[in-house]
Amino acid sequence: DVAALSCVVTPEGFDARRDATSRAYCYRVLTRSARSVFEAGRALWVSRALDVPALEACAAALVGEHDFTAFTPTDTYHERFSRIVFGAYWRAVGDDVLEFWIEADAFMRQMNRVLVGTMLEVGGGRRSVASFVSLLSGRPRSESGRTAPAHGLYLAGVGYGGERVLSL
Repeated sequence: DVAALSCVVTPEGFDARRDATSRAYCYRVLTRSARSVFEAGRALWVSRALDVPALEACAAALVGEHDFTAFTPTDTYHERFSRIVFGAYWRAVGDDVLEFWIEADAFMRQMNRVLVGTMLEVGGGRRSVASFVSLLSGRPRSESGRTAPAHGLYLAGVGYGGERVLSL
């Protein structure tokens, strides 16, 4: 569900998507041995422990300008694959939920979900942090990880006029 908490009059010609200067997303991961009826359909369930410092290292590597070709489908309408990430981090929420937060100038289709899927491979010990970092130089999509399901991804906010959504 979506609810409008406030609204403002915008200038003539304003385009909510094209005029945005940043977007922020959150991806939720439930990390415990048993599923949760409360998180079902709201977070990705991972039944094994994850290497949180490795996840944090991956997130830190995202900050700055990189070529994210490896993190979008090969059949894409995008012509520019470089994006500027203003901030990215993992945070624990309680004992068994991890959230990945990221803010950038723009995102490509499925970019956040492929980032999360690939980082979870690192966190699960199936890929190294170094191999993840190497993907940020325009590697092909076939070298990155699986696409995480959509049900853990949330738009956290949109910034205009240089405004940042996340306080990092």
